[in-house]
Amino acid sequence: QVQLVESGGGLVQAGGSLRLSCAASGTIFSINAMAWYRQAPTKTRELVAGVARDGSTYYVNAVKGRFTISRDNAKNTVYLQMNSLKLEDTAVYYCNSRVRVGEHDPNLDYWGQGTQVTVSS
Repeated sequence: QVQLVESGGGLVQAGGSLRLSCAASGTIFSINAMAWYRQAPTKTRELVAGVARDGSTYYVNAVKGRFTISRDNAKNTVYLQMNSLKLEDTAVYYCNSRVRVGEHDPNLDYWGQGTQVTVSS
């Protein structure tokens, strides 16, 4: 069993910063990609940023230049540094990890419980 535990959400004023963390634990052989998604009220969940095991990254256009994703492979943890936050960044943020629990097992997606990020004016 694999668990993803997120932390770091909260209320912040526009222009401020927050740092999200997500730690994976349990039976883990390897973690491939790690990512952050978000879901705002009445909207579908969207990919915000992703990071491969080799450190290569992806960002949705709306957050480029403001958000930075990183990972610590030794700690099975992914981070999302969010700067210059805007009202439209308000959402529940979910971490996602593609995990292999054994050497011969397939990669499976696991999700965190979500953490609320609210940006106020």
